[in-house]
Amino acid sequence: MTNIALIVLDTLRYDAFEDHFDWVPGRRFEHAWSTSHWTVPAHASLFTGRYASEVGIYAGAQTFDIADPLLAERLRSAGYTTRAFSANPNISPVFDADRGFDQFEKSHRLQHHGDELFDWDDFIAQTRDRGPERYALALGKVLFGEDRTLPSLKHGAKLKLRDTRFGHHLDAVDDGARAALELVRETTFGDDEFLFVNLMEAHSPYDPPPEWKTVDVDIDGLAASLGEPTDDPADLERAYDDCVRYLSDVYERLFAHLRASFDLIVTVSDHGELLGEHGGWEHLSGLYPELARVPLSVFDAREGAVEDVTYDETPVTLLDVHETVLAAAGLESDPAARGRDLTAISDRDSAGRPDGDEGGPDGAFREGETLVEYHGLPERHLDALRRKGFADLEYRTRWLDGVALGEYFGYETFDGFEEWGESPYEDPRARLGELVDAIDRRTDVEEDIELDDSVLQQLEDLGYA
Repeated sequence: MTNIALIVLDTLRYDAFEDHFDWVPGRRFEHAWSTSHWTVPAHASLFTGRYASEVGIYAGAQTFDIADPLLAERLRSAGYTTRAFSANPNISPVFDADRGFDQFEKSHRLQHHGDELFDWDDFIAQTRDRGPERYALALGKVLFGEDRTLPSLKHGAKLKLRDTRFGHHLDAVDDGARAALELVRETTFGDDEFLFVNLMEAHSPYDPPPEWKTVDVDIDGLAASLGEPTDDPADLERAYDDCVRYLSDVYERLFAHLRASFDLIVTVSDHGELLGEHGGWEHLSGLYPELARVPLSVFDAREGAVEDVTYDETPVTLLDVHETVLAAAGLESDPAARGRDLTAISDRDSAGRPDGDEGGPDGAFREGETLVEYHGLPERHLDALRRKGFADLEYRTRWLDGVALGEYFGYETFDGFEEWGESPYEDPRARLGELVDAIDRRTDVEEDIELDDSVLQQLEDLGYA
């Protein structure tokens, strides 16, 4: 069987990938679109080949509590060794994103999740106003509690030192990319391997290692989108670019190790980022082409060494990644899944299919046509905004939809309907309505999960609470 790696460069814009990742070899799809504007629903599409709302994931239900097997579960059942590394608290065991993985490693910020370590993040969140005596209190809890003492002390020291001038000497200086690199270096991969990695370096708070940092910023994307950013917009763009340059550097080293063990390496972003376009910042303020268009590259060494970059204008979607991985593993498609194998796309497909030539499991979607979903803001975001003084936020709970095909994106906003590129449709709004009607949305899922203070703090640090 084929060894497969799926690498998600979280929050990486298409144009940033083009500027800084020209070294990535393989087939690069220039018109790839996500199914959402943020992490959880986009990963739901990667893991199921379906739209997030079809499998019951939306703003009010973000746990991977899905009845059908996820991608890693299918691969493990077929005999694959399944490994994962995630730096994203949304893609962690807390939300059942570890389903199907034999090994699920986490960045330094998430290491206590599911481990017998003292929960430093929870302790810090609850004792922020206690002063210096809280450290003595923490030491007592570690020494006399039921957690593993030495690993807990070591983890706490790393978290503390990271914020000092000595922090750049630690492996934990970034959001996990160096740890992922070390994991790949130290792992002896055998046959029939599947590796999933989520790297968060391009995500806010835009805090790369000191040697890559040219500016300090403090971004709060939702508040900035409703008002004004507290930093100079030029500084925010520069800080994001610093992070992307660092991500490219560390991923180039990681990729060099991956290609020694993996036949197929899919590099993709789950969504983009707003850097002031449309008055928005980060990626939770609606649907826009800067959020929905994503980089997607497929390195396939099964037919010989691949060194060059080839550009493909075929309209593709994040849903196709799921099918590509299944096909590489020799597994049958999920009848409910919507993607196609990107490695099997022919020259004929590159020109796109003519109007009226429909494809997809229900006959509604044309090949490469993507429905992009905005599920509104969950209550924890609204609460955070209210605490900051914002009112009249109910309109932010509205669902919005967009349709993408090749170089075109038509999308709903809170103020109406907008278009990017030349429309292939006589009536794009009508076409969008047809696609929405063609899927069966599960919006009755009630999420029964209580997040502890440490997880909420991590989500808040990333702008998700």
